[in-house]
Amino acid sequence: MIKFFLMVNKQGQTRLAKYYEHVEINKRTVLETEVIKSCLSRSNEQCSFIEFKDFKLICRRYAALLIVVGVNDTENEMAIYEFIHNFVEVLDEYFSRVSELDVSFFKAVSQVFLSTWQSTGVVLIRFYF
Repeated sequence: MIKFFLMVNKQGQTRLAKYYEHVEINKRTVLETEVIKSCLSRSNEQCSFIEFKDFKLICRRYAALLIVVGVNDTENEMAIYEFIHNFVEVLDEYFSRVSELDVSFFKAVSQVFLSTWQSTGVVLIRFYF
């Protein structure tokens, strides 16, 4: 099951955050800071799956955006990795070359696509291009 979904820029600023488990606001900022720091410090040659506390992180970099998904131990990492790629492809098609500004200014559009595919942390639809 998915615990959270984050879209972050290279500077570590969160552009989109969606949590599927209750986390207090002050703990969210601490969690996001730790997660972003551990993902941004990795090089492109390192694995995109990270063991972090009591869950796993799946990271994927697209130009200026980093997408991080936190999942429990039973979730299939490759399925989530593919889900991230499909999500970016749909945003890319909608915005005709999605950028960080598109996600920042049209946050509602990104959240609609995300909530259409996920419900309570479970992926409902998988698109294959």
